[in-house]
This record gives sequence, C-alpha cells and structure tokens, in this order.
Amino acid sequence: MHKYSYLPLVLGLSAVAASAGAQTDAVGASQLQPVAPPQQTAPLQAPPVAPPTVQWNRAAAADLLAYVERIGEEGLDPADYAPERLREAIAGRSSDQLNSVATETFLRVSSDIALGHVRGDARMNWYINDTDLNGGEQYAMMQRAVRDNSIRDTLTALLPTHPQYNELKSVLADTPKSDKAKIEKIRTNMDRWRWLPRDLGKKYVIVNVPAYMVALVEDGRVVARRRAVAGAVKTATPQLDAKITGVIFNPWWEVPASISDEVRGKKGYVAVKDEATGKVIRYRQPPGPSNALGRLKMVMGNPHAIYLHDTNAKGLFDKQARAYSHGCIRTEDVLGFAELLLQPTGKWDHATIQQTVASGKTVKADLAEPVPVYITYFTAAAIADKKEIVSYKDIYSRDTPVLTALNDRAGKGGATLASASK
Repeated sequence: MHKYSYLPLVLGLSAVAASAGAQTDAVGASQLQPVAPPQQTAPLQAPPVAPPTVQWNRAAAADLLAYVERIGEEGLDPADYAPERLREAIAGRSSDQLNSVATETFLRVSSDIALGHVRGDARMNWYINDTDLNGGEQYAMMQRAVRDNSIRDTLTALLPTHPQYNELKSVLADTPKSDKAKIEKIRTNMDRWRWLPRDLGKKYVIVNVPAYMVALVEDGRVVARRRAVAGAVKTATPQLDAKITGVIFNPWWEVPASISDEVRGKKGYVAVKDEATGKVIRYRQPPGPSNALGRLKMVMGNPHAIYLHDTNAKGLFDKQARAYSHGCIRTEDVLGFAELLLQPTGKWDHATIQQTVASGKTVKADLAEPVPVYITYFTAAAIADKKEIVSYKDIYSRDTPVLTALNDRAGKGGATLASASK
C-alpha cells in the first residue's frame, strides 16, 4: 500500500496514458436513450429574502484581504477578487463602501473555494451535484465570521478535504514559477476537486476516466481498485454521480437505438416488436458468453444510462489506453468487485456468486445499503512522497476550457453567490 492510500484513485496502473485507439464496440449506455443537454451551472439566484446588512469592521476586512492575497496557494488568481478595491475600502472613511466591497469579495471567494471557480460550459459533460453551499448559507456564514473574527478559518473550512487536493496544493507550492505547464495542470485539477462534494461518503466508488481506474474507498482507504475501459472519444463518458443499489448477474443487453442497424438480422439478438403493429422497436441480447455486458451489470440509475459492467472483450484491459466503449465503464474482475459491495448482505459469498453466474439465469442482488459512485475526470495526480505529479492524457480535450475559464479576466469563471447546481 502506498504511503497515501487514496493515491491509486487517480494514479491508475500506468504513469501516462497513451492516445486512445480508434476502434469502438457496441457496448455502452450514453446513447441508450436521449439525454437532455448538460445542465451546467444554473443562473445564480439571490437568497429568497433580503439578507440583513453585514457590518464589516476594518480588522475583519483586513483578514479577508490577507486571504485574497494568498489565494494563489489554492490555484486561484488573487486578481479575480479585486484586492485593490478592498484595500481602498479599508483605507477609506465610508462604512457603506467597506460593507459593500467586503461583502462582495467574501461572497465571491467563498463561492469559488467551495464550489469551484470554473462554471457553466467550461465543465464539459459534468453532471455531479454539489450542495456544499448556497446563497442563503453564505450570508449567515459571513455574519458569523465577521462577528467571531474568524474570516480565515471560515473560508478554509470550505476547501476540499480529500487528501489528493492538499497534495496537489503542496506540489504547486514547490513548483518553480517558470514551469507554467505544470502549474496550469495542477490548477486545473485542483479546481475539479472543488467541483465535488467535500464529503464523498464513508464508503464510495470513484472512477477516474483518464487513468482508466475504478476504486472502492471505505473510511478514507482504498480497499480495491480495478482497471477500466471508458468511453471512446466520440462517445465520451460523462462526469456524474449516482448510487449503486445492486447488481444483475447474467444481464440482458438492451441494444441502444443508435446502433440497432449493426445488430439487425444477426444471430443471438432478440427483436422486441410493438404488439399493435408488429414493427420491431428494439433489440435485446440474452445472457451468455457473447453478451456485450459480460456476466454482471451494476444497478446505478442515472439519466445517462451509464453503468459499470463486465465485458466479453477482456483483452482490452491489457492495453495502456482503454477508451473503447460507448460511454459505460467496463470493469476488470467486476465479479470480485461486486462481491466486496455485496459482502455486508451476508448472502453473497464467492461460491454463491459463482453458482449464480454458472446457472445462466438473470438474477438481481440488492446491496445492503446504496453506495455512492462518482465518475470523474482528473488529468493529474500528486505523488505525495516525491512532491511531484503524474499526468494522464486529456483524452476528451477537457483541460483547455477549464484553464481558459480559470484565467479569464472578463470574470466568466467564478460567481458571487453560490448555487447548489453544477
């Protein structure tokens, strides 16, 4: 086990992933049903009632200014928070001006460090819900921070708690200013950590697509990890959260409508017809050795029909670049992985699972409790004991929009009031 047990989540099994192959197969989910356009950050809404005026004192405002001046440690740019305006307000005589400028600064800073500076379309294919902060909470929090002289502690408490964020921050501090490419890579991925909920759960599954890796985490420790096959470039895997509620042994594969022509007339597929017209409306593939889902599919309802499953093309796990699916996450040794998830039920030991699979019958097994799953996209991870990072190929070209938003002087990146949307 590595010194930091979380490290395999983002490191994967290889240091730098090579370019993805062009060949894809029919397995997948992103095209199984129409998916609504990405619901990125919704328009930020003011609190439902007019917030009381916060009376800032100059000591509290000075603490806020000091935080802004050092916010580069978090991979953010102090210039985004207009420190010169706050400095002038502190030096001036107008209490109203101080209250206005300090309030606006606090709201913008707290929003960015809690939910991420990058918003909207720059978060390509992002569907993870983060409810860490909302506009109403911000005002109450700001009042307490001013009253208790706890500006820095209050803001620091909003930062991500995952060890990987702090390790990236540490590497950033040790990186020479001349190494701009490395700095940009670190800043991009630090902001992605801010997009996630601070509390991922006591037990959860996390997928890092660029690393082609699936991991099960419990009590902050990686208890299992598996290599994965992710979506091809043309059918990129979205970033989403869901809950794994069970598994299906020997599943049927519901063929996506987008590739029905590829299976029409082929042996081994069952046509489903409209009872009234007799017209074929879709195709299904029954369980068996050639089934595209393999021997197991995890039940994790989401509007994109993305799930973790087995595969009959296990040779792909031996490749370094593994972007071949239509969006789903094919998971190596998924039966063993499922066994770990089912263990708390006391009903599904290794022998029972093997017998169920061998029967060829489609059987659903429920987990004792739902387990959160996060499908993420990190192109860099920190190596704690080396003060270094390992980079992964940006297979879906998602880094550039994020970095552009981080560096946008027009202010399109961050927002003043927090929202619970993505």
